Amino acid sequence: MYLIVIAWVYVVLMMSVAEATNSNGTLLGALITFLLYGLVPVVLVVYLMGAPARSKAIKKRQAEEWARQAGSQTTPPPVPASLAPDAGGHAAGGAESVAADAGVAPVREKS
Repeated sequence: MYLIVIAWVYVVLMMSVAEATNSNGTLLGALITFLLYGLVPVVLVVYLMGAPARSKAIKKRQAEEWARQAGSQTTPPPVPASLAPDAGGHAAGGAESVAADAGVAPVREKS
């Protein structure tokens, strides 16, 4: 990947030199050409192409940290009551209040 980046920077550098040495060209135009055609796109492409490697490194670091923490702890940390499932003892979605308001029995009677 870096070979393409180096080649592109070389091409843009030669474009800038050609613009600077042209009779109608200026150094400011050569600098703008080098920045807008060369450095900005190259930095963007290198950053985007490196994103998968960065995410793999972050995941690897997190997995190592988790393994280190799991190795140091023999018992899992206690789960707070607010995060424990069915901590309130109520039916999900408030089915008790819906059944009481609508006059429908929660358990169907056999006929």
